[in-house]
Amino acid sequence: MSPTALLTRTESTLSEADDLGIALGAMDTPIGYLNLAATSRGLVRMGFGYMESREDMMAELAELSCSGNQGDLAWLEEPIAQIGEYFEGRRQRFDLALDWRLTSGFYRRVLDALMTVDYGTTVSYGELARMAGSSRAARAVGTAMSTNPIPLIVPCHRVVRSDGSVGEYGGRPEVKTWLIEHERSHRG
Repeated sequence: MSPTALLTRTESTLSEADDLGIALGAMDTPIGYLNLAATSRGLVRMGFGYMESREDMMAELAELSCSGNQGDLAWLEEPIAQIGEYFEGRRQRFDLALDWRLTSGFYRRVLDALMTVDYGTTVSYGELARMAGSSRAARAVGTAMSTNPIPLIVPCHRVVRSDGSVGEYGGRPEVKTWLIEHERSHRG
């Protein structure tokens, strides 16, 4: 399945997004629709269409204090292109500007550590806790994964249980399994 980008918005969504300085888009992928949001700083939020609506995402993003810049759909072009290349098996590392305003503190340290986990490999929650400097915080790492504002780009699908089972991912373990197998089959 070839990813398809949808960069059109309804008028009500357009004015709501522009007031916040956030561009919204969606794309169809082999794992379902992904909703994306970007600011002038970079990709700020990504969510699974089967889990949350664009309205839910906008409610979360309403808490951001954005500049007076208008939400520009061009901010989504590169993320959509790179995600498409990822699903085609042609991209193993994302090179995108990220707007980290939706995470901080320990969770941000965990997500930073997660960004070092190589394509096609996995780590356990405990291993990631150690990588983030808190060896006893495996459960908190699980919470950080579940609140990751930019899944796929920040690859929480690469974190598995200590027994090697996949666990949850966006409410669907089969999606996590698909992503792990996709990466392993395209690893160079």
